[in-house]
Amino acid sequence: MWSRNFRYWFTARSAGLLSWAMLPVAVSAGLIDSGHGLATAGYAMAFLAGPFVGLVLFGGVLADRFTARRMMIVADLANLTAHVLLAVLFLHGIDRLWQLYALLAVAGTANALFQPGASSTVPLIARDVQGANGVLRTSEAITGLGGPALAGVLVGFGSTGWVMAISALAYATSASCLFALRLGRVPAPPAGDGLWRNLVVGWHEFRARSWLWGVIVIWMVYAVLAWGPQLSLAAGLIVPRHGAAAFGLVNCALGAGTVAGGLVAIRYKPARPLAAGAVAMFAYPLYPLALVLDAPVWLLAATQVLVGAGIGIWGVMWATSVQTQVPGEVLNRVHAYEVAGSVGLYPLGSALAGPAVHAFGSTPVLLAGLVVATLTATALLLTRPIRTLTRVPDRA
Repeated sequence: MWSRNFRYWFTARSAGLLSWAMLPVAVSAGLIDSGHGLATAGYAMAFLAGPFVGLVLFGGVLADRFTARRMMIVADLANLTAHVLLAVLFLHGIDRLWQLYALLAVAGTANALFQPGASSTVPLIARDVQGANGVLRTSEAITGLGGPALAGVLVGFGSTGWVMAISALAYATSASCLFALRLGRVPAPPAGDGLWRNLVVGWHEFRARSWLWGVIVIWMVYAVLAWGPQLSLAAGLIVPRHGAAAFGLVNCALGAGTVAGGLVAIRYKPARPLAAGAVAMFAYPLYPLALVLDAPVWLLAATQVLVGAGIGIWGVMWATSVQTQVPGEVLNRVHAYEVAGSVGLYPLGSALAGPAVHAFGSTPVLLAGLVVATLTATALLLTRPIRTLTRVPDRA
């Protein structure tokens, strides 16, 4: 597995994932710590995720047309520029929120260009696709372990700008490794097909797989009512009570759990991967339950470890299923539809967190997320095409 290409790819992804792990925690905690409200933090997350959702489909088409590697390099350079400017903005103080929102939108757009290629590159550099995904998920978890903790500590010392400077350095590292990456011939759509034709073909391929769109439909409800509101809502509860460093620690625990889940998924190869991943997702409701019960920081962290393990196992099973079940010539576009659907309503959930808490209170919103998360795992198991999807054997 550890070929020259995989080492470069692992380094590039780890650097980018470190930056991505720090950004939401740094922005949310930094805004709240500097006197801005929960609604402002929610809007910031919406401006980060909104352009990503709106443009990721075009990112998939562009990745097929111009190769994923080129689009990922362009995305890293755009993120490098945005994070340098975010560092300047936080170090000098945020006088105009529109400047913050605009730079977060640039970062979201860059990630829309990057993400389709992040999935389709794995089958090109690894014969054991699930093992490679397990390693990458573990890397994501480790950066998720260190990133939020580092961001929380630096924000606690009033240094959100330095978080952005570290993120800029990470994107420079990622771009350099992608320049050095060398891939063989990449499957591409037929020459002469237009943008809309490529989108239509990708949609037909996506729609033809009931297990694929079935997961996305379930995930859309989950994104609005459980996943979307949780980060800003948790920040609004934990930071005033325990401080920004505690919020970073709790999110760090999520990364620790995901490390465990990723390591398990490297070797654990069930015959029905999505069914196994759905069972692991039953851990997710533990965190909102702990928030409802006003649990101490150590218990919040413990629940996040279990949640992270479940997410880690599900993530590897899901990514491997998509990468091995979908043909390479349409994988970027199908993955773009998958990403757009799975996170498409996250900005809505994030933006509605503040108004929902104002209207109903924190406890009802958290309880709604808890119930929806439980029903999400249940629906995944009860849907036959999802439950019965079988694993594709590793290539010789």
